[in-house]
Amino acid sequence: MRRLFSLLLTLLALAGLTACGGGAGGGDDPAADTAVRTVTDSYGRTVEIPETVETVVCTGSGALRMVCYLQCTDRLTGVEDTDKTYGTSPLRDYAYVYHDLLAGLPSIGKGGGTANTAYVEELIALQPDVILSGYTQEALEDLQAATGIPCVSVRAQSIHFIDESFYTAMTVAAQVLGARERCEAVLDYIDGCKADLAARTADIPESDKPACYAGAVTFSGAHGFTGTYSRFGPFLAIGARNVADEAGREGYYDADPEKLLTWDPDVIFLDPGSLELVNGEYDANPGFFDALTAVRQGQVYACVSYNNYSTNVGYALADAYYAGSVLYPERFADVDMAETTDEILEFLLGRGYYAEMAAEGLGFGPLVIGHGT
Repeated sequence: MRRLFSLLLTLLALAGLTACGGGAGGGDDPAADTAVRTVTDSYGRTVEIPETVETVVCTGSGALRMVCYLQCTDRLTGVEDTDKTYGTSPLRDYAYVYHDLLAGLPSIGKGGGTANTAYVEELIALQPDVILSGYTQEALEDLQAATGIPCVSVRAQSIHFIDESFYTAMTVAAQVLGARERCEAVLDYIDGCKADLAARTADIPESDKPACYAGAVTFSGAHGFTGTYSRFGPFLAIGARNVADEAGREGYYDADPEKLLTWDPDVIFLDPGSLELVNGEYDANPGFFDALTAVRQGQVYACVSYNNYSTNVGYALADAYYAGSVLYPERFADVDMAETTDEILEFLLGRGYYAEMAAEGLGFGPLVIGHGT
């Protein structure tokens, strides 16, 4: 996969060079100051952008996170309101680390999803070279028509485990920003983690794998115990046996409580940020929870939400390491979760902050369901 995306970056760069408007006369041409190139975005759209992109803004789900991972925050000239509110909460990785910078930038939109929530007049006034966006294609094209500013899609999926759509989006963002080396380093790092996770569990027979379940997952907001994923990313990374896959559904869904009792997973993972919601459900129906073997035997553990305005990649990787340490402790005996999480966050965002996560209730460890139990 690394070779594929390295080749894609090279091809995109060559395509951009052929579109530059220098013409015959090269550097002596006064039109060189307005030279342009083209990029192909995540929707396959060909977008004409300045040869050198010095200023950007990001709209929609996941776009600003990529700029932060690429270490290009010095290009930002505005930010969505939704990214300004994480000064004390590490729920959104990049917004927490870069809060001081983001809080001081002009507002360019409400944010919060994939629809067009941009402040058009503010964007026109700021005139960034490019808008990087996680919007739907229709919303993206509406914004470009309204502002006259090139809009490039870097939309990625937030299901499964840091899939090809993320690699494509990062590659596009890197092409726009001229950050090829950093992009390759980030994707190589992710690939290295994936390979390590897979190798640790590759030879475990399916019959020896405990059945597990991820509940109270975050997807477009918090959900209760039955909120789950089929093909849950951290479980995919370690080849875990996810009972939610048996329903034949794709992505997020609400599991049938009766089905959960039938599946009766050996180990349960819950988003600690939604634990109060689950505790309320326990208070209303303790019999259901007490019928689950994992609850009775204390086999319930934290799995920090990695979905917050698209994928917190560092949290998804850390979740996979923690799930592996719970399900296959002998294979992950060398993993210290505080050190591992900090190492991942340090690489992606420049600062590890696991202690701060834990202080906010987003650490790894056993969970107890029910108030006062």
